[in-house]
Amino acid sequence: MASIDELWLADFGHPYAGEPALRRPALVLGPPDTFGSGFPLVIVAPLTTTRRELSLHVEVPATAQTGLRQTSYVQCELLRSINTRRLLHRLGVIDPDISEQAGLVVRTLLNC
Repeated sequence: MASIDELWLADFGHPYAGEPALRRPALVLGPPDTFGSGFPLVIVAPLTTTRRELSLHVEVPATAQTGLRQTSYVQCELLRSINTRRLLHRLGVIDPDISEQAGLVVRTLLNC
């Protein structure tokens, strides 16, 4: 089961313009057990390896802890719910500082 702050390889399927495409890392922002053990959805933000200099993107280094092969960026503006079946395998986990940065961006986007 996925947990908050974990990075997973996720299958986002075929995209429309501006959406995350196919298989890519995703940061879990909401665990599937928030609403009960049978809840089939998890809230994620996809990652990209393209640096765009956007304040909405949070950098995640490639380390043994994250399981990433290259530095990537959490695309907080592309927050979405996906079925847990789209989570293919766990890559790693982000550190608390990155989690705090991503959480701040998401809260700002949602005006929370």
